[in-house]
Amino acid sequence: MEVRGVKVTFSPGARTAWHTHPGGQLLYVVSGRGWVQKEGEPARAMSMGDTVIIGAGEKHWHGAAADCPMVHLAVQPIVGGVDSAWLEQVEDGIYAEAR
Repeated sequence: MEVRGVKVTFSPGARTAWHTHPGGQLLYVVSGRGWVQKEGEPARAMSMGDTVIIGAGEKHWHGAAADCPMVHLAVQPIVGGVDSAWLEQVEDGIYAEAR
């Protein structure tokens, strides 16, 4: 199985767009605090040492807390040459609800 792993640094308030991963994703928070939200579920706080599992095809977003940067490791399998499918931006109102 081929996987892609990346270290991502988020400035305070920065976040991804909504997206999916055909093979799922594992997030491990290295430092800071942030949020992760799967579509249809409330946002969940993340902090240093937390691990989050995203299922294959689950629409979600993740990013830093408004007042704190966050660094996480993201590991996802590559399926058919694809590891991520990027969708619409996370609206400010959705991010504000997470806080």
